[in-house]
Amino acid sequence: MKNIQAKSLSVEEAQGIATEALLQLSRDPEQVGRFLAMSGIGPDVIREAAEEPGFLAGVLEFYMMDEALLLAFCENSGVRPTMMAAARYALAGGQEDHA
Repeated sequence: MKNIQAKSLSVEEAQGIATEALLQLSRDPEQVGRFLAMSGIGPDVIREAAEEPGFLAGVLEFYMMDEALLLAFCENSGVRPTMMAAARYALAGGQEDHA
């Protein structure tokens, strides 16, 4: 995931970042539990939910709500924090989160 430039972030690159984030999240039972609770997704349907268009954007939003988690992921993966926001934006179809 290293060296992806924000100006040329494609949906495929954004999906790669989000997928890597999901994989890292799945390795931490406490964090994946928080994610499932916040998203309302049960562990039995996470694979099905992952096929939904907004799921990966939701994974990135989860990281963006927790600075320590975000920074740990960025350090481990070599992705700049600003790239997480750019990836979320790309996956959400360019729509800002107004929640």
